[in-house]
Amino acid sequence: MTESTLSKVTLHLARTKEHPDGSARHGYDFIAPLDADGRIDLQTWRSRKNACVVHRFWAGAPVARGQLVHRPGGAGGATWGFDYDPANRGDDEAGFRFGDHPFKPGEYVSIRDPDGDMNTFKVVSVGPA
Repeated sequence: MTESTLSKVTLHLARTKEHPDGSARHGYDFIAPLDADGRIDLQTWRSRKNACVVHRFWAGAPVARGQLVHRPGGAGGATWGFDYDPANRGDDEAGFRFGDHPFKPGEYVSIRDPDGDMNTFKVVSVGPA
């Protein structure tokens, strides 16, 4: 079995009431091992998780840096998400069904922020890490 490729995924905020056209100033860049279908590969992530970083950019706020994590719980028994401080679970963001979604340009994914708000993001690019 071949390892999946580490890819850089860029997400931009999709349409919201505050941003009717979406926003390229609100989003994420993260590194993840994607299989041929664009889905996150758990086995490769386990061996390369230190390389799986995230940068959250949000207009007016400093860039937040963290890790792509896989934790027990959630739909399907586990949740992918972003952890910005390993000592503080209160800052984590959970990807809604990230394990099921293909990360390909034009697709949409949702992320729950630490306050419990769910936002939808458009995959704008996927390329080599």
